Amino acid sequence: MKFLELKVPPVLQVLTVGAAMYGVSKTLPSLQFSLTGSGWLASALAVTGLGVGVMGVTEFKKAQTTVNPHTPEKATDLVTSGIYQYSRNPMYLGLVLILLGWALYLSHVLAFVLLPVFIIYMSRFQIQAEEKIMMQKFGDKYQAYLTKVRRWL
Repeated sequence: MKFLELKVPPVLQVLTVGAAMYGVSKTLPSLQFSLTGSGWLASALAVTGLGVGVMGVTEFKKAQTTVNPHTPEKATDLVTSGIYQYSRNPMYLGLVLILLGWALYLSHVLAFVLLPVFIIYMSRFQIQAEEKIMMQKFGDKYQAYLTKVRRWL
């Protein structure tokens, strides 16, 4: 399955999972639920996710390194400042929070079941591939970073 590594753009993955969430919510309406304030909470999660992702991009821009998820080998600097002190993957974490907000907005049990699918796919085919490249590029410095900061949160 190595052929999938770094091939599917993360934004396309989010759109695919988001569409699947919508599809299951319309196909099986009996699994919908009602939660007071879910619209506000869903919006807060989505906005937080957007903010977390933007903070990640901003730190990369400050370091003048690539934000392109298809070319991690072009990274010129190991970014460990700002939000990268708390998550090694804030851009992907932001996408998860956006999907979590979407699942809550849809208020459907199966929409939440698709969240781990996204996380597992991202971890295996995007993040692990990026980590291999970062280890090759930054060696001991990256290894030390791995021991201090968690992959997601």
